[in-house]
Amino acid sequence: MRDILPPESALWARIEDQARAVFLAYNYQEIRTPIVEPTSLFVRSVGEETDIVGKEMYTWTDRDESSLTLRPEATASVMRAYIEHRLDQRIGVKKYFYMGPMFRRERPQKGRYRQFFQIGAEAIGSESPVVDAEVIEMLVDYLGRLGVSGYDLLVNSVGCKQCRPAYHTALRDALALVSGTMCVDCQRRAETNPMRVLDCKIPADQPIIEKLPTLAGSLCEGCKNHFAQVQLLLNSRGIAYTVTARLVRGLDYYTRTTFEFVHGSLGAQNTLLGGGRYDGLSEDLGGPPAPGIGFSIGEDRLVLTLQDVAPKSEKDQPDALGARLPLYIAWMGEVAYRRAAEIAREIRNHGVAVEIAADSMKLKRSLEIASKIGAQRVLIIGDQELAEGRYQLKNMATGEQRSVTAEELLVIYDQPLSDPEVCAPEADKGTTP
Repeated sequence: MRDILPPESALWARIEDQARAVFLAYNYQEIRTPIVEPTSLFVRSVGEETDIVGKEMYTWTDRDESSLTLRPEATASVMRAYIEHRLDQRIGVKKYFYMGPMFRRERPQKGRYRQFFQIGAEAIGSESPVVDAEVIEMLVDYLGRLGVSGYDLLVNSVGCKQCRPAYHTALRDALALVSGTMCVDCQRRAETNPMRVLDCKIPADQPIIEKLPTLAGSLCEGCKNHFAQVQLLLNSRGIAYTVTARLVRGLDYYTRTTFEFVHGSLGAQNTLLGGGRYDGLSEDLGGPPAPGIGFSIGEDRLVLTLQDVAPKSEKDQPDALGARLPLYIAWMGEVAYRRAAEIAREIRNHGVAVEIAADSMKLKRSLEIASKIGAQRVLIIGDQELAEGRYQLKNMATGEQRSVTAEELLVIYDQPLSDPEVCAPEADKGTTP
């Protein structure tokens, strides 16, 4: 587990803000569920023989002898809330998104922590392939807004409860002949959860896995048609993808459409986000029929990817991937401080971040501090500026310095912080208002 510190925390905030903006545009609403749930919720939904339940959950016995678990994922919690609060009574497809910490005691790997963060969404109430395609389209939109490129979209169908048992039998029979030469985890999975063998990332096991039966030949007509429609809809949206016959997800509740976005910057464990359909999960938890599809984004991994794909020129800037400070106010003397506080309050009311020097100090020292904390401009207030009612505004990137009134300063910052022109309005590009 780890701390997330500035300036990196600003990148996390940007990732989450963009997620909210995109998800709300697709009519998803935020849901917040408890971090702690009854252990039985995850055993029933995720699967007793999955790696998560078998060896990765943080579970303990409470004082009343009940078993509690720190949530290892959020889909089961969302579905529990869906059932408990009778959200099935609402009209149409129910769309929810979430973000927050999850907990698994995994082996340390690049981008993996025992407290990790996920951003995800669930669309519940329809088995239509139209919903599947829209979910994937939303993710393509989201990654595009963040500037993430160079990823591959992998898709597959893992069938349903009608056609998957026959495949399990064929796969278990094939594994009985070869599992003894595979890694320890695959040997165990071959007996308890054979489809999880297909998700193995051990290089030595890949030639064996490539020769195992695929699910495509076992799909029922309903699953075949559903997957064909998903592909047609992705094609119509111009979304590139690769059908990957051995793509599975690690949880038992997945059915039909399964997908992953993978990125080379993450090494062998290269999944950036993944998801799929879970049409029988509600019934497994004692609820009404509620077909659904969802996904989760590993936020820790998304941060690593954004840091990796940032242009070299940006990486050279100490705060390039986080928020830049639009204005730092340097003041000299008690009266100057009072005026600085008044101006800062006005500009902050415009939604712009302002830092005021904590102490009266020489101008050279103030400029040094402003530079180190990444301020875009410095407003200088001293006795002469107070007497004239005009203040010196220094552009830290160009070194240009000019005289402005408080009113002119408010005009410069009368725009949202996210607007790139806050960094360099026309007045700082060689012209003076």
